[in-house]
Amino acid sequence: MSSQNRNEFVIAGAGAAGLMAARELARAGKRVILLEARDRSGGRIETLPEAEFGYAAEAGPEFVHGAASHTRAVMREAGLSLTPSGGTAWHAERGVLSVDERSTPHTAEFRRVLMALKSDLPVAEFLARHFGDPQYAELCRSITRMVEGYDAADPARASTFALREEWMGRGVSQQGRIAEGYGALIAFLLAECRRHGAAVHFGAVVSAIDSDRGKVTVQCRDGSFFAADGAVLTVPLPLLRSIGLPEETKAIAGAALADIGFGNVVKILLRFSRNWWANHAGQNLTDMSFLFSSAAVPTWWTQHPAQYPVLTGWLAGPRADAVATLSSDAHIDIALGALAENFAVSREWLRDLLIASRAINWGADPFACGAYSYATPSTPQVLARLDRADANIWFSGEAFYSGPEMGTVEAALASGWRAAQTILSGHA
Repeated sequence: MSSQNRNEFVIAGAGAAGLMAARELARAGKRVILLEARDRSGGRIETLPEAEFGYAAEAGPEFVHGAASHTRAVMREAGLSLTPSGGTAWHAERGVLSVDERSTPHTAEFRRVLMALKSDLPVAEFLARHFGDPQYAELCRSITRMVEGYDAADPARASTFALREEWMGRGVSQQGRIAEGYGALIAFLLAECRRHGAAVHFGAVVSAIDSDRGKVTVQCRDGSFFAADGAVLTVPLPLLRSIGLPEETKAIAGAALADIGFGNVVKILLRFSRNWWANHAGQNLTDMSFLFSSAAVPTWWTQHPAQYPVLTGWLAGPRADAVATLSSDAHIDIALGALAENFAVSREWLRDLLIASRAINWGADPFACGAYSYATPSTPQVLARLDRADANIWFSGEAFYSGPEMGTVEAALASGWRAAQTILSGHA
């Protein structure tokens, strides 16, 4: 049966990809049942109550990166505004603060070799092969830190081609934040789904999908069943292990699990009684945007240009894995220790100023099991296999996006939109 002639679809997961796919299918006249394991929509997007940190703080994704055409289109529809990021990046080393004007040596040579690369290989292997000489040690440390920290990736698995596309495409600079929070974008898409007639079920944990004679049956953990002409799986990559699937679909899911990377993030938000860092030890850090160091929590940012007295710490990839089993209190203690080291103050002094804190460990979230995906050299083959699959079960989500914005909300929205268009066009 052509997917054009299918009229009813079950979508597993009400994150950005699931909502986008559901909205597009529903407004095209298809009957849509949207199943979400949580008691809220958004998935790894979670905007916290304003009372907690004084603004719409984000437990998950925070920035809008680059062109982000789907994100910005939905923002325009929803009447949401973008607050541009800016300010100055600083560097801390054993309590000494300086504007981060460091230039990584051999960058031009690195870019030249990167652009000339003909066959993909893991980043760690690329660096060892082309920049193994000790003179390149600082360059290798810099690239490794970026892959681990920004992409939440393991350099031993991460694709060098994907790094090249990221660098030469959107780059790694943050462009801004949604002033109303990503939660407002999610709320708009959820309302759109309902407005076009989609049925939304929360607390519905999908446990199995069966396919027979052109129909699917989706079973939930509570024993409920939903029958439809097709299903779209938009759950985070690791959750595919927990869902029973038909043999062909299971094989594709297995390939995805093996050949698409998935990293963790621990994000720590600290709200203080005042912006104590703005004028610290005679230095004016009022315009500080980011702070980088070699401390246990190496990356921090403010809400600049807004002057909320909140610092956000970021542990990603292997660093996040190393503390994944620790408690929230332990994460906050590590964060305070890192700040104390960076600013040469005592942990106790910082605790006296602290009025709210939260550590979000996405790896410990049972409906996420990590933060976001990254490409390995084998990922393009997996994605090509998905395009060739002839079935009535589709995969969607940021893990199944191909392009320079992998691992972002934009990737999830683009993937959800593409899944819906594939179904509506009948090319499935």
